[in-house]
Amino acid sequence: MNIIFMGTPEFAVPTLEKLIENKNINISLVITQPDRKSGRGRKITKSPIKVKAEENKIDLFQPENVNSSKSIDFINNIKVDYIVVVAYGQILNKEILKHPQKSCINVHASLLPKYRGAAPINWAIIKGEKETGVTTMLMEEGLDTGDILKTKKVPINCNMNAGELHDVLKDVGGELLIETIEGMEAQKVLPKKQNESIASYAPMLNRKTGLINWEDNAENIHNKIRGLYPWPGSYTFYEGVKLKVTKSNYINENKDGRIGEVLGISDEGIEVQTGKGILLINEIQMPGKRKMLVKDYLLGNNIETNVILK
Repeated sequence: MNIIFMGTPEFAVPTLEKLIENKNINISLVITQPDRKSGRGRKITKSPIKVKAEENKIDLFQPENVNSSKSIDFINNIKVDYIVVVAYGQILNKEILKHPQKSCINVHASLLPKYRGAAPINWAIIKGEKETGVTTMLMEEGLDTGDILKTKKVPINCNMNAGELHDVLKDVGGELLIETIEGMEAQKVLPKKQNESIASYAPMLNRKTGLINWEDNAENIHNKIRGLYPWPGSYTFYEGVKLKVTKSNYINENKDGRIGEVLGISDEGIEVQTGKGILLINEIQMPGKRKMLVKDYLLGNNIETNVILK
């Protein structure tokens, strides 16, 4: 069967690899986002999917606007059974969605209809979910609203961060996509409508999302710290200096302190009073420095008690 693959970031790479490995599948075209400037040097960088496509000598298409008439004409000249989309980065219009002879399939990193949108991995952790997973679905014009094909659940342990969960789910996505296509070909996978009554949204993140609100409870703050790691990261201000918090834990008890107050410092970390409970900051990063365990930072630096983090 012939497939057009559309994807951009690292999360999409294992799915493309699974398609490449499958002897029954021919990838007619890979569509990915244009090369962008990135990093401190602002160098032009290829997407991970472009790198993988070039390694395997697969034809590439990188339109600024995949829905332009020029792009659609180009895509329509390629006859395919399926279009597979994994974190491509542009919403597809109905002309592209109706192009394949069989279906457009999306691989989404949540258990739909929960966490539709741009950042499902992060928000599942931020909201304290105990499990998440990957869903394959038929694509339609709505945002992640298409009929569900297959799902696979993955547990989230209490200290797993978004980067770690990302690496688990990206491999699950590749396996699930192959199972989905093979099931559809055998007419053993049938679409199922999403339950709109339990739908939720996972909006895009930005750097401001990471500012810690010490009036929140300790468990919620802990979930936010791990849900926003490695990007955009969580932070607070220690005497006016931005302090990134990269790892934490929490205690469900209060001490006699003000909200945001540094109550104690030890090799275990920095104890901070929250709106409910104590947050224990285990790992930090100060401006211009690498991230460090608090016990290592304290070898050559001081952090004072009774300071209010803001």
